[in-house]
Amino acid sequence: MQHFTIHSGVVATMDRANVDTDQIIPKQFLKRIERTGFGQFLFFDWRFLDDGSTPNPEFELNRLNVKDASILVARQNFGSGSSREHAVWALADYGIRSVIAPSFADIFFNNCFKNGVLPITLSEADIDELFHRAAANSPYQLTVNLENQTVSDDAGFERSFEVESSRRHNLLHGLDDIALTLQNEEKITAYENARSW
Repeated sequence: MQHFTIHSGVVATMDRANVDTDQIIPKQFLKRIERTGFGQFLFFDWRFLDDGSTPNPEFELNRLNVKDASILVARQNFGSGSSREHAVWALADYGIRSVIAPSFADIFFNNCFKNGVLPITLSEADIDELFHRAAANSPYQLTVNLENQTVSDDAGFERSFEVESSRRHNLLHGLDDIALTLQNEEKITAYENARSW
């Protein structure tokens, strides 16, 4: 898993509440068994017109001023709906390193930490301020610092955010569940070797 320490990037804003995992990655693209390759299908039904190939010029991520955006600012309850981990895989594969919103669906929130994407919860007022700044500055950039747990721009905006300590540690060091297990490889091997079959 890619570690996360300090990331600066272009911000895309999504002025929608209750963005669910069915919109983040529609069901017809869940046949892949790899974790990669989902970025091309991110927000597919919103990103493309009915022909499935022409970019929708009205969709937030298709605007030229957010080309190569790696930070997504959204409204409340982001990631609701089904528990598919593919939603985070699609965001990460597209290049999104952090999602900032007033609230997240629990399973989506947990899946972010397991896949190198940092979800940040800020107040509604702070989210409104970020939307305002993004609209007034094109392109708009933020710096997300997991080491000191701050989000800031170069024009005076700075807010602190909370991350549970073990999640912070794992993300800083790029440790997913498998990597954490492999840290005990010697003990696991010793146990297996000591077992009588």
